[in-house]
Amino acid sequence: MENQPLKIKNKTARIPIVQGGMGVGVSRSSLAGAVARAGGVGIISSAQIGYDEPDFEQDVQGANLRAIEKHVRLAKEQADGGLVGVNIMHALQHYEDHVKAAVRAGADLVVCGAGLPVELPGLVGDADTAIAPIVSSRKAASLLLRMWDKKYGRTADMIVIEGPLAGGHLGFSPEQLERTAEFDFDMEIRGVLEEKRIYEEKYGVSIPVVLGGGISGRAHVRQAMEKGVDGVQVATRFVATEECDASPAYKQAYIEASEEDVVIIKSPVGMPGRAVRNAFIRRAELGKIPVGRCFHCIKKCSPAQIPYCITQALVNAVKGDLENGLIFCGARVGDIREITTVPALIAELMQD
Repeated sequence: MENQPLKIKNKTARIPIVQGGMGVGVSRSSLAGAVARAGGVGIISSAQIGYDEPDFEQDVQGANLRAIEKHVRLAKEQADGGLVGVNIMHALQHYEDHVKAAVRAGADLVVCGAGLPVELPGLVGDADTAIAPIVSSRKAASLLLRMWDKKYGRTADMIVIEGPLAGGHLGFSPEQLERTAEFDFDMEIRGVLEEKRIYEEKYGVSIPVVLGGGISGRAHVRQAMEKGVDGVQVATRFVATEECDASPAYKQAYIEASEEDVVIIKSPVGMPGRAVRNAFIRRAELGKIPVGRCFHCIKKCSPAQIPYCITQALVNAVKGDLENGLIFCGARVGDIREITTVPALIAELMQD
């Protein structure tokens, strides 16, 4: 497939691949910097990014803000002029502060999902940082673009459409996720493309659309591009790379996982999620796992009501304690059979 550049606002990535943001700690400066250097768009996840800072348990917010700036700087040092962005969940308690920290650090773009980031243009202001919402339906795209147009007189610089085969938290009902074969997601893709054309014409700009969810090989890349999008978002495949920030045990769990090991869970965040069914998931299915302390990560979280602490579960996993860890993954994690490098993976995905 011909390498066509991905133009985002006034910046260009040589290759139309956006690496998906993965928290906690799975996509930080090592992975994002390597992807950017290879010509794609490297994305750091801000979700509890400071989990290994020495004062994390005493000052979660301070550790996270400091880590956002540190990892953006480190990634950009590696990137050799490539694009580095930050994925910030709208559901985070300190979402606004995370956006401001990413902008302050010089992130090329901020990608927001897990809710509608209505305030994002105001938080970024006149900075050169591009803004890119993650949507899963035409309805969501229409509502957000209309609100940004009315309130801020601006529009998106890029749109990420995340489909039902993606990993982590998902913008679909459990029923839709259980019946993906019957779900006409192509209709939603066409709808988002139609919506963004309205604002391209109004503002005289180009708004690239990137499609993610279940893209694990070059055939999936080609199929996605044939739908009329400008690029693809790939996350799960990047975990099994030498450059990924997760522990070797975490990466090995991906290599060993089969399609039958993938389950849809009800996350403490209140959204369905896709993960590897391991010892931790099986234990959570039997009843509540006591919450030792609250890390104040999600806006709508009550420690007394949640089945387990998602921060602790994700921190355990990324450190390699898989018996007590939650391992998010995409639907096609079973396609992964070996550890590779970021340049080799990108070359594979873009091969004709």
